[in-house]
Amino acid sequence: MLNFYKLIEILVSLQSLVITAMLPVYIPLDFIYKSSNNFEFPITWQVPTVILLTLIFHKKVVLKAFTIYIILGLFIFPVFHQGGSIGYLLTPNFGYLLGLYPLIKIIDNTNDKKKINVGNFLKNGFIAIAAMHLTGIFYNYIQIIFYSQFNLFLYNLGKYSLGKIGYHFIMLFPLLLLIKPIERLKRGQ
Repeated sequence: MLNFYKLIEILVSLQSLVITAMLPVYIPLDFIYKSSNNFEFPITWQVPTVILLTLIFHKKVVLKAFTIYIILGLFIFPVFHQGGSIGYLLTPNFGYLLGLYPLIKIIDNTNDKKKINVGNFLKNGFIAIAAMHLTGIFYNYIQIIFYSQFNLFLYNLGKYSLGKIGYHFIMLFPLLLLIKPIERLKRGQ
């Protein structure tokens, strides 16, 4: 049975996931020709938000919220980055969404050890992002075998994994600013 506070945590996590999945990452480059050009990263704020939520809440809460998010995206609303519906299962993107499950479990190791520090966070963060991408690659490989379209594997590998993994690693560094406040918050509980 869920208590009231767990329900609030799940709703906050779910709301954060839905909002951040729809926000692309832009970096304004005003110094180029004095115009308002933007450089767009090929990712959203979803992965850093899942990492942050896992650091704040227990993994059970984030896993429940993420499962609700998957169900919403597949059957109710198009809340995923590039749409939704049951047809999203056929895209390589869905494998990377499934990869967030091991990411959540690995990031939660930081909480289990009660040692939220920079080194531990970066180590677990790099491992978690690598696990997420390996899950996505495995899902893509299964799709390629099932549909016998082997020529797409390298394209999908480059577009969905190699093209994004560096950005996902870079997104860990802004989260370092939140490590000390989260550690103090957890000690105060």
